[in-house]
Amino acid sequence: MNGRPPEISLILSTFNQPFALDKILAALAEQSISPFEIIVADDGSDAETKAVVQKWVDLGLFPLRHVWQENKGFRKSRILNRAILETQKDYVVFLDGDCLPHRRFVEDHGLLAEKNHWVQGRRCFVDISAVPTFSPGFFTLGLGLLTGKISGFAKAFRLPWTLVRRNQSVEGILGCNLGIWKEDLLAVNGFDEAYEGWGKEDSDLGVRLYHLGRHRKLVHGKAILYHLNHPVISRRELSENAERLRETIRSGKVRCEQGLDRVKSGPESRA
Repeated sequence: MNGRPPEISLILSTFNQPFALDKILAALAEQSISPFEIIVADDGSDAETKAVVQKWVDLGLFPLRHVWQENKGFRKSRILNRAILETQKDYVVFLDGDCLPHRRFVEDHGLLAEKNHWVQGRRCFVDISAVPTFSPGFFTLGLGLLTGKISGFAKAFRLPWTLVRRNQSVEGILGCNLGIWKEDLLAVNGFDEAYEGWGKEDSDLGVRLYHLGRHRKLVHGKAILYHLNHPVISRRELSENAERLRETIRSGKVRCEQGLDRVKSGPESRA
């Protein structure tokens, strides 16, 4: 981008993965450039997750807030909207609670930010058996790739150069690694809370950003994430969500009906 990188609000979504959450917050504490604030968007985790967040609040290494809602099934879109309304900076980076960031993850997103665009980073995958001891050092990555404990060679290493493709494709939209201007999130009314259950809420957001006139910067070689594999959750709502996405594509709509403007503050909004 041209000029000074924006100040970043980082939204970290989670649900009952306290070990991974602790590992990710530790990685965020070691970033080359710290996010200006971190908001944990919690879709109804139990007290163990709250204890992890409180541990890092007490350490005081970065501004950290915990936004929580009652566990009523997979309602990621809803808690992300609540977190968006908590942000105080102009640029929002979304990170999933099962993805460990490279040490320069935040720095990369700041440098990649560009008006009229949103940024999509990639991820490689760490086998479940390797998750407890995994750290993204060069030797660890190489050994993991050789032994089959890490998959996605082209996405595992931060490169000296950056490959960027600008497009408006629906393929490859991942909610775990996004950088979006807050003003654009407000313009499309955030995530569509009609998406309940796993799948396609991130693609719906990306499509509506396209309808707004924004382009995606699909990035390889920077903004690297390491997905900490875990048992697959239920995807029984996927076909219904896929049809909802097809309707968004057909309609050309920019704003969703069940989005940010319907979020109400209440007793479940903060842990």
